[in-house]
Amino acid sequence: YSSAASDVYKRQILEAKYKLGLFDNPYKYCDLKRPARDIFTKAHRDAARRIAAESFVLLKNDNVTLRPGTPAEPLLPFNPKGNIAVIGPLADSRTNMPGTWSVAAVLDRCPSLVEGLKEMTAGKANILYAKGSNLISDASYEERATMFGRSLNRDNRTDEQLLNEALTVANQSDIIIAALGESSEMSGESSSRTDLNIPDVQQNLLKELLKTGKPVVLVLFTGRPLTLTWEQEHVPAILNVWFGGSEAAYAISDALFGYVNPGGKLTVTFPKSVGQIPFNFPCKPSSQIDGGKNPGLDGNMSRVNGALYSFGYGLSYTTFEYSDIEISPKVITPNQKATVRCKVTNTGKRAGDEVVQLYVRDILSSVTTYEKNLAGFERIHLQPGETKEVVFTLDRKQLELLDKHMEWVVEPGDFSIMVGASSEDIRLSGKLTVEDPNAPMQAQAK
Repeated sequence: YSSAASDVYKRQILEAKYKLGLFDNPYKYCDLKRPARDIFTKAHRDAARRIAAESFVLLKNDNVTLRPGTPAEPLLPFNPKGNIAVIGPLADSRTNMPGTWSVAAVLDRCPSLVEGLKEMTAGKANILYAKGSNLISDASYEERATMFGRSLNRDNRTDEQLLNEALTVANQSDIIIAALGESSEMSGESSSRTDLNIPDVQQNLLKELLKTGKPVVLVLFTGRPLTLTWEQEHVPAILNVWFGGSEAAYAISDALFGYVNPGGKLTVTFPKSVGQIPFNFPCKPSSQIDGGKNPGLDGNMSRVNGALYSFGYGLSYTTFEYSDIEISPKVITPNQKATVRCKVTNTGKRAGDEVVQLYVRDILSSVTTYEKNLAGFERIHLQPGETKEVVFTLDRKQLELLDKHMEWVVEPGDFSIMVGASSEDIRLSGKLTVEDPNAPMQAQAK
């Protein structure tokens, strides 16, 4: 590191120590009674449950007909009643819930998804469980992917026996929750994969569950983007729960039953195929075929062009309307600030969170710049029918580019200002002009 960078890091460490009160009391956290008093308290667990639910991303939620003669409606959330089948190798594993690098976690304190659902539905619904498959067909791979005491207790029955048990349970159910994906230790150092599909035996299990004709919700555990092209096409509802920590089981139940409305957005881009990797946001114009909008020079657009789920993507149980964008002032100099305002209205019937995202694009520049840059975001909570104004401030940091001299500069010209629900779902747009303060007054006026 450079000495300047080192100084920044040292300052940040000292600031953190100051905020923790360690300058006044260096031994503040050395109280041996503190762990029993302050760790895993109800207040902390409540906060962990809320935070976990806020992180979940609803990837898909199709309309389905749950009962003959009733109109189709979104599969999620659903009323916890009748028989609910919970199937998958990640459904009844406490050790998998905290995710990788939860080194100090007491793993037995984290209820499994099955345990959480049983507790949350007691007296309302009957939870049926089957493992359905092992994590992956390769036993040695599973052992490497479940180390540090996080075993999924590999089942020695054949794949066919596990599948048949799952189908028996599934056929007795009204709805199926498929708890699938990656184990926690499949993320982290030395955990790269050449194939980012859901592991083989799990994907086969999912396909067979769908053949039962019962509505299927895929509860997806993962620490990274997976290639879910088949799942997006065939599974009616997909809830990405990452690895939610000690209270994840309860938080997942909250989201499935509608006690909370998932409002998380993706901070990564999900590709359609590993052949697209590296696949990232932000990107240069046409480097990733503009989200699939540009067919390329030969006019033949491959079906793998564009992202499966774009940066910033995430659905909700309600709907939001954006309106009244205002940029003020519309003309600034490089060191001045501009304010971007807009209104967001909850037009649905449920309260929910929306993450309002601000993007900026330098329309004409001396070097190639990104198609759009994230310049700000704000998470807001809205009751049905409620409207809130969201305000962003733009300064030179959001408008700079690294020029051919390797200097950060704000070049005079027009900038496209975009506000939306994701990097691809832009709802409002406007223009901001940056003028050269040294230009002649006549040119500025023009």
